[in-house]
Amino acid sequence: MALNPEDFTALLVEDREDRLIVLLNRPEVRNAIDQTMVDELHAVCAELERNPKVLIIAGTDGVFASGADIGQLRERRRDDALQGINSTIFVRIAKLPMPVIAALDGYCLGGGAELAYAADFRIGTPSVRIGNPETGLGILAAAGATWRLKELVGEPKAKEILLAGAVLRAEEALRINLITSIVEAPELMVEAHALADRIGRQDPMAVRITKSVFHAPAEAHPLIDTLAQGILFESQAKFDRMQAFLDKKSADKKSADKKSADKKEAEATQDRTQK
Repeated sequence: MALNPEDFTALLVEDREDRLIVLLNRPEVRNAIDQTMVDELHAVCAELERNPKVLIIAGTDGVFASGADIGQLRERRRDDALQGINSTIFVRIAKLPMPVIAALDGYCLGGGAELAYAADFRIGTPSVRIGNPETGLGILAAAGATWRLKELVGEPKAKEILLAGAVLRAEEALRINLITSIVEAPELMVEAHALADRIGRQDPMAVRITKSVFHAPAEAHPLIDTLAQGILFESQAKFDRMQAFLDKKSADKKSADKKSADKKEAEATQDRTQK
């Protein structure tokens, strides 16, 4: 069953056959992540866990997400922190069966940055400002940045962001591979959909299993790779796609042979004519 867009207030949701597009939609507070948005993201995840699709997540009004809602964050206490409100939803997003594409524009700070770090792909515009200023507010980036960021950009740069509050512009984020490409704002969703199209041309089960194996702990390899390959070797898609590859290769060879023969025949005819 497709998600009903009318059930959402903090998100704009578009459910397509092969992908789900989610826009963070609290423009009055620069798309700050509040409890309602977290609850609605859980509903999105529940649907994608039942019916795996690519997820494209972006912001509205030239902003991805300026962070967690400081008004709500100000009132949270120890017990709230121990619930891991944001970290729980970001882990769930990261573990979705199919890839997640974050399309970033403007501010991508604090919890907004941690949401982006949970995605498999990050595409940005020239106006992107990404970082974690939590220590300046007397807290830490506890929703994934302290461990995901080190994996993404390495320890020195991660410490500069986390301990010194560095906010990166798009060019530097691209240079350290925190984002994978920079496109102008009008092309941002076009680029995100083009990436989703490329993913869509792959075998969905192979994509799902590859994502799971990629994120497996180091000690699980190479056994998990071998077991996963064993599953895929028995899939009908493997036989169909490999046969299609071989058929195309054979057809291309026949076509090339025919062109070569036709060329030789034309040259022979020309020689006979000239004689």
